[in-house]
Amino acid sequence: MLNKVILIGNLTADPDVKATPKGTYVAKVRLATNYYAGKDDAGTRKELAEFHNLVMFGKLAEFAGQYLQKGRSIYAEGRLHTSSWEDAAGQKRYRTEVIVEVVKFIGKRPQEAVLAAAAAVPAAAA
Repeated sequence: MLNKVILIGNLTADPDVKATPKGTYVAKVRLATNYYAGKDDAGTRKELAEFHNLVMFGKLAEFAGQYLQKGRSIYAEGRLHTSSWEDAAGQKRYRTEVIVEVVKFIGKRPQEAVLAAAAAVPAAAA
């Protein structure tokens, strides 16, 4: 059997990194991915977003806390994990997360991308 997920997208927030009582680091972050959804009535291209919950452990979680930041484009590879629990009202709840095993940077850092875009715009002629 195979349980493998590969995602490329942008981080929606800075990672939330915590340590367990035994000292293992755990990082949680959300990743947004976009996909083409056809064209609207005016013929304009429509893209929709999906949001994914990512979880990292150990050294990878420490790395996430140091180097990942909101807006950063990343490649994430891992496996799906679904957990369930009962809320206060007795309702059964489910949460599916990607347990990340590999993270790679894609493209430039968010601030570098903004600076590169600003430099590419020609100055207005006087």
